[in-house]
Amino acid sequence: MSGTPRHFLDLKDFDGATLRLILDTARLWRDARDGRPKGAVDDGAPLAGRALAMIFEKASTRTRISFDMAMRQLGGTSLVLESGAMQLGRGETVADTARVMSRYVDVIMIRANVHSMVEELAAHAGVPVINGLTDRSHPCQLMADMMTFEDHRGPIAGRRVAWVGDGNNVAVSLIEAAVRLDFALTMACPPALAPPDGVMQWAQSQGGSVTLTDDPAAAVAGVDAVFTDTWVSMGDARDNARLQALAPFQVDKALMNRAAADAIFMHCLPAHRGEEVTDDVIDGPGSVVWDEAENRLHAQKAVLAWCLGAIG
Repeated sequence: MSGTPRHFLDLKDFDGATLRLILDTARLWRDARDGRPKGAVDDGAPLAGRALAMIFEKASTRTRISFDMAMRQLGGTSLVLESGAMQLGRGETVADTARVMSRYVDVIMIRANVHSMVEELAAHAGVPVINGLTDRSHPCQLMADMMTFEDHRGPIAGRRVAWVGDGNNVAVSLIEAAVRLDFALTMACPPALAPPDGVMQWAQSQGGSVTLTDDPAAAVAGVDAVFTDTWVSMGDARDNARLQALAPFQVDKALMNRAAADAIFMHCLPAHRGEEVTDDVIDGPGSVVWDEAENRLHAQKAVLAWCLGAIG
C-alpha cells in the first residue's frame, strides 16, 4: 500500500459516509458467510497475504479473539505481541518501534493504556494503525454497537439513545458516533464523571444532538437504546467514592421501563452484574449484548479492509 496510511484512531476522524461504507460492508460480508464454519475463509479472501500485528498493553478477550479471527476469515494472518515482551516505550522509542514494525507487517492494532501512544505510533508508522482501545476512546467497539443497533432496530439516523454511567472512553466514542451518524444522544453521568469538556464542545461545534444530564430517569425516557459500561475501568483500583457516585446510575428494570417499549440494552462487556446493570436487564429480552460481542468480529473485518484499501 503506497501513500499515507489509512489509520483508524477515532470516529471523529471520519465522515458519516465512510463509517456507513464500513458498516454496510461488515453486514454484507457477515451475511455472505451463510453459516459456514468460523474458521473458513471468506469468498475471494479479501486480505490474502496480509499480516496484522496486535499489540496488547491491556488484557483482552473480545478484541484479541475478534481481530485474530477477522484476519483468518479475510485470508490473512496475525501475530500477538504482549507489550511486556517488547522494547516498546522502554529500550526503544514508540517512533522507532513503528518504523521497524512497518517493515514486517501490513497493519498494526494496538490496545494501549494512553491514547498519545497510539497517536505517536500512527504518526511514525508506514502502515495503518488501528485503535483497539485507549484511555480516551474505543472506536472499534462503537462500530460493532452501531451495527448491532441497526440489526435490531433499523437505521440509527434520527433515533434517540442514552448513555448511563461513567463518561469514559466508550462514552467518548459514542458521542463521536452520534455526531457522525446523526442520532440524538443523552449522556447521564455524575458531574465528576462526565465526558471530557473538549468532546462535548466538539459535538456542539459539529451540530450534534448530544446533551448531558445527571438524571438517568430523564435521560432514558422514550429512548430506543440504553448503553452503559463498567464503573471501574480495567487496571483501575476500586474507589468507594466513585462507586457511591455511580450507584444511582445502575441500569435496572425500573430504569429500562422508562425507555421505549422495544428499547434495547447495550453493554460492551465484560459486565459487573449487580453494579452498572442488574441480571434481569442484561439477561432480559431487550438485551443484545451477545450480538454486540459477535459483531466486533464483523465490524473489524470491514475496518481492516478499509485500512488496507480493499474497500473504499
